[in-house]
Amino acid sequence: MNAQKLPTNLSQNAMNADSIAWIRLSSIYLPLKTPISDAKVLTGRQKPLTEVAFLFAEIETKDGHSGIGFSYSKRAGGPGQYEHAKEIAHVLIGEDPNDIGKLWTKLCWAGASVGRSGLAVQAIAAFDVALWDLKAKRAGLPLAKLLGAHRESVRCYNTSGGFLSSPIEEVLDNVEQSIAAGIGGIKIKVGQPDMNVDLKRVAAVHEQIGDRAAMMVDANQQWDRPSAMRFGRLMERYHLTWIEEPLDAYDIEGHAALAAQLDTPIATGEMLASVQEHVALIQNNSVDFIQPDAPRVGGITQFLKICALAEAKKLQLAPHFAMEIHLHLAAAYELEPWVEHFDWLDPLFNERLEIKDGRMLVPNRPGLGITLSQQAGLWTRGVAEFGTRS
Repeated sequence: MNAQKLPTNLSQNAMNADSIAWIRLSSIYLPLKTPISDAKVLTGRQKPLTEVAFLFAEIETKDGHSGIGFSYSKRAGGPGQYEHAKEIAHVLIGEDPNDIGKLWTKLCWAGASVGRSGLAVQAIAAFDVALWDLKAKRAGLPLAKLLGAHRESVRCYNTSGGFLSSPIEEVLDNVEQSIAAGIGGIKIKVGQPDMNVDLKRVAAVHEQIGDRAAMMVDANQQWDRPSAMRFGRLMERYHLTWIEEPLDAYDIEGHAALAAQLDTPIATGEMLASVQEHVALIQNNSVDFIQPDAPRVGGITQFLKICALAEAKKLQLAPHFAMEIHLHLAAAYELEPWVEHFDWLDPLFNERLEIKDGRMLVPNRPGLGITLSQQAGLWTRGVAEFGTRS
């Protein structure tokens, strides 16, 4: 039997394959208008949040295709992400940008001694998101369409107006502004040392909202198991969409008990920093809403693995923060998800996401559909370049 001949142009095609030629990393610090406090601040575990550190990666190929991605850190970790990204960026030069899974693994092994979760994969996330952005742009498609969208828009809820640093009068004003802007859900922070204060704030916000929007609460991991159960039972009357992070993020058994015994759905996952950590939540029936954060788990490649596991268990999805990325990922999830609206990042980008009738619309721009603003350049504290720009 004669062996089949390979196409004579195979080697020529391989030689002509596109490759990564240039990378720029930027360390950008976004100042917040006012210091922000949640329950972690009121319990003395953290200081008010005054700025958010971003790691941006811009990638270009020798054929002129480009992509942009980012990761972030709050309070600590920003300089570490930037430095780790600088250490491993060079391994992408000359590589085929199509091979995103292969490149994620290559970046991971380049820094293997610091592990496969936390800061190490958060630095990788900026590269990974940029590669997905590049791939979608090259295809001329919004990222959601490249992934296989289930919908053109996603339910959205607002968090930034409900922090504990805001007095209740301000929170109620923010509720009205959010609903007027077309946002479909309102989330407020709870978890204060005095639960009675939380109960009064929840009651006031619930009365203000009425039946105009969904309502969620977020305790930011500040309760023990008895307190969480007690609060959860008191919340049943309000028919909340979910109670978020009632317990320590790694209390798999505690979250499972709450999910089994309360009518109100339980949501958590935002603080976990790897696929493996989410697997434990999913396998132990610890959540009703899974809340992965693509920049925190290592990027879109890793986020999609979590989604595949969550879909198999018919879990609902509500990604944390970074709506510019998560809108596309949520649109590609099988079950109807939520996306979190934060306007904090608006000054970083030239584009804005549109909200209508309680939903955030997937933009028709290719890729993520974002470009860095001039203001972002003014907030840049460090830049590193690798390779040669075409």
